[in-house]
Amino acid sequence: MTAISPLSNIIKKGLFGDHENKNENDLIKIKELNDLFIIQIAQYQNSKLEIETLKVDNINFSREALTTACNDNTRILWSGPKNWILVSKKKELINEVKKTFNDSDFAVTDLSQSRTIIEICGKNSKEVLKKGCPFNFNILKKNMCLNSIFNGVTLTIDLIEENPDRIRLFALRSFGESLYHSITDASLEFGYKVS
Repeated sequence: MTAISPLSNIIKKGLFGDHENKNENDLIKIKELNDLFIIQIAQYQNSKLEIETLKVDNINFSREALTTACNDNTRILWSGPKNWILVSKKKELINEVKKTFNDSDFAVTDLSQSRTIIEICGKNSKEVLKKGCPFNFNILKKNMCLNSIFNGVTLTIDLIEENPDRIRLFALRSFGESLYHSITDASLEFGYKVS
């Protein structure tokens, strides 16, 4: 079965907004990511297993709120108490996840086809998000993540890099188009490039 991109009918590549006479490096860059493997791992309340002892792709899980543990291919986002989102370029990790997380302690759910992922990059990325999200983005640092809303759309935000900021936004597939339009509208004043 071939996956169809959530934004395939609306995304148009090019330059938009206030981009004239600006260096292209100063523009917000927006792109859809659709080649990532996304797994939700939830530990049952009655589980006595210490999550810190488990690893996937050689990455430890953390109980610390708003944290992301990562390597070059995989990111593990703290999503809530006893709840993590694993995002990876390596689809074969599903075998490692199945071996590591037993059914009596964990619920493991593949979310890969149920999410829209939009990545925004540029020095004004946080300014774009401030327009529709109540979080204080001045405290957001590299490898931090959070669950919030953007103009009424529930999403997960993951700061990948700083200087310039590269941020991934995960939303339910059914809200993908609304999120995309909200992000591009908020980016108009800075100018943006869709690739």
